[in-house]
Amino acid sequence: MSRVLFGSAYARWARVAVVLIVVGLLPGCSDAQAGSLIGAGLGALAGQAIGGDTKATVIGTAVGAAGGYMIGNESDKSKAARHDDYRY
Repeated sequence: MSRVLFGSAYARWARVAVVLIVVGLLPGCSDAQAGSLIGAGLGALAGQAIGGDTKATVIGTAVGAAGGYMIGNESDKSKAARHDDYRY
């Protein structure tokens, strides 16, 4: 019974639910926050694909989150500068 409840079908639906929740929250985030989330996800996938272990996944997550934040933060600054140019 526990195999059916916590088996691969349950885990698959749990992952789908988490992805849908995160994607649903992205529109309310700044570019830096969204970039950090997306970068962390992509970094985790890349770390797992390259290293194949937990340490590589964690390192990929950290590097991806930092890179995504930096790119998103620059996008936020650019948007703020454009907004200030049109304001006056």
